[in-house]
Amino acid sequence: MIELERTFLAKSLPSNLMECENKEIEDLYIENGHEHADLRLRKNGDTYEITKKKPVDDADVSKQIETTIHINEAEYNSLAKADGKRVAKTRYYFEHNGRTAEFDVFSGELEGLVLVDFEFDTEEERDGFEMPDFCLKDITQEEFIAGGLLAGKSYGDIKDDLKRFNYNRL
Repeated sequence: MIELERTFLAKSLPSNLMECENKEIEDLYIENGHEHADLRLRKNGDTYEITKKKPVDDADVSKQIETTIHINEAEYNSLAKADGKRVAKTRYYFEHNGRTAEFDVFSGELEGLVLVDFEFDTEEERDGFEMPDFCLKDITQEEFIAGGLLAGKSYGDIKDDLKRFNYNRL
């Protein structure tokens, strides 16, 4: 499946965000010999999956081939013993102008970081999308924010990268 998305740093949180549907997400990025692990084990609420993402074109990471295998809890618990880097967040599903904004509010070592993702059906929709006012900056092409590179880091580890965008911890 091809995934088309854009990722933004959040500037603010909508006042009713905490009332929106949400899920607790725990990711384990499996070590694969590369700096950016692209194989992810995920506990998404009460569902479990393994996902591998690869950019279709290295120059445009907003278009990726995504392969997902759904697994059961026993398989997840067994695979979760693997070496890797972890990240935890709560994902809020916020409706905005007919689209769903996925607010990822990070916890643990990355507390204060909030990313907003939008997914698209076509490249034209993606390219024509106007950034909402609750977003600060489009960081889709920024490597430091990719899940496999973000996992295992602290807010302090990415503070200088965030400072380039005048991001204020939320």
